[in-house]
Amino acid sequence: MKAIVSSLVSLALAVAAAPLQAQVLGFGTAPQGSIGYNMASAIAKVLAENGLQSRVQPYSGSSAVLPLVSSGELDLSVCNVLEIEEASKGEGPYNGRKQANLRVLGVIFPLLSSLFVRKDSSIKTIADLKGKRIPAGFSAQVTLDRIIDGILANGGLERKDIVPVLVPNVIRGADDFAEGKIDGGFFALGAAKVLEVHKSVGGIRYLPLSDDPQAVARMKKHMAYSYVVEVKPSPAYAGVDVPTKLMAYDYLIAVGSHVKDDVAYKIAKAVYENKPKLIESLGAFRGFDPNAMNRAMPAAFHPGAMKFYKEKGIARQ
Repeated sequence: MKAIVSSLVSLALAVAAAPLQAQVLGFGTAPQGSIGYNMASAIAKVLAENGLQSRVQPYSGSSAVLPLVSSGELDLSVCNVLEIEEASKGEGPYNGRKQANLRVLGVIFPLLSSLFVRKDSSIKTIADLKGKRIPAGFSAQVTLDRIIDGILANGGLERKDIVPVLVPNVIRGADDFAEGKIDGGFFALGAAKVLEVHKSVGGIRYLPLSDDPQAVARMKKHMAYSYVVEVKPSPAYAGVDVPTKLMAYDYLIAVGSHVKDDVAYKIAKAVYENKPKLIESLGAFRGFDPNAMNRAMPAAFHPGAMKFYKEKGIARQ
């Protein structure tokens, strides 16, 4: 009888512990082929190697994902700095629906982008896009309209100067470009989808931005956190055959406040310590600076991540 009771107790304890051992984090992302999906997949692989299982779940875009992270239906995602500001403060497209439970886990690297055209196109500058068909709307990635407006403004154009073609997300926009439905495409440099489009149309070319102070000031009116950097050619960068100045803005890992402190700590630690492995999965992580993960952001950091940054001596908030 004692043996039976002991076995039952052991079984009960094992069953009770199973959900904790089998916990899988929900990692929401933009659609497959997007740079956001590639980022999440690289991070998820590193987390798995460090004892944290996660399931990457693609959605139509970050506008659909961040509310799910805030509500606790998902645990984490990646997004840009403007998205975390507007969502967490209830501003812009999130006006009246503040996502109060969003937290920053860590900054990863700047995303680089501009509008691109076919390699043999006569369009050479952003100003040459006047009267041309450009993706717009981005119902599933609402902040992208302001990013495109910032790129246009850098070249002296406004929305009224182009022909907007409504698309829900960057994947649809890329497909429309490949099919000849629009003249200028938009996508982050280094994404798998960019290489696919590059091959399908016989080559693309990113249009350069200007780092003239006035051009940058016009750009920042639409995307305050943007800046201009020069990108050198690389096998990983389809569409950049010569040094090209592009828009840059920071991308980060966002988590829900419901994520336990020890889990957030472990995520931050795993990402911080594994830059080489992240690069193996996605070359864009070459721009990742682990010591800048706690760089000032317009939203609160998760306390679990902050504990790790304080221990490493890199806490800034």
